[in-house]
Amino acid sequence: MTDAPSPPQLEFLFAADVAVDAPLSVGDVGKGTRRFVPIAGGEASGPKLNGTVLPGGGDWQTIRDDGVAELEARYTLQTNDGALIFVRNYGLRHGPPEVIAALAAGKTVDHASYYFRGATFFETSAAAYLWLARQIIVCVGEREPARVRLKFYQVL
Repeated sequence: MTDAPSPPQLEFLFAADVAVDAPLSVGDVGKGTRRFVPIAGGEASGPKLNGTVLPGGGDWQTIRDDGVAELEARYTLQTNDGALIFVRNYGLRHGPPEVIAALAAGKTVDHASYYFRGATFFETSAAAYLWLARQIIVCVGEREPARVRLKFYQVL
C-alpha cells in the first residue's frame, strides 16, 4: 500500500489583461440573468506564453439568484511566434452584495474582497503549445471596469 498522493502545487504560466466591452443583458432566463460580455482584445505575458488576446471572443454569463456569476469565456490567443490557441475558461465569481454591486456599477474594488476562480482548457495545433491541452490549468481573476486580469497556473 502506498501513501496518498501529495497535494497539488501550482506553477505560474502567464497572465492575461483582457479588454472587455459593456455587457449585453438578455434578461432573466429562468435560472438567473443571462448576459454576454464581448472581448475586445488584450495581452498575455509570462514565463510560458506571450502574445495577444484577439478581439471577437466573449464571456457568456449567468448571474444566479444567489448572486454567483457563472462565467464561460471563449477567446483566441495568438502567441508572439504566430501560434493560435483557443481558450475556454469556466469560472465562478461572487462576494458580498455591496462588492458585487460596486463591480456591476463599473467601480474598481479590491480583488481580495470577492472570489473569482476558473478552470481553463486550451486547444491548438501548434506543436510548441500542445502541452497546454494535456494539463489541468486554473486561473484567478480580477474584474475592473473595462478589463479582466487573469493569472493562469498549471496544477502539478
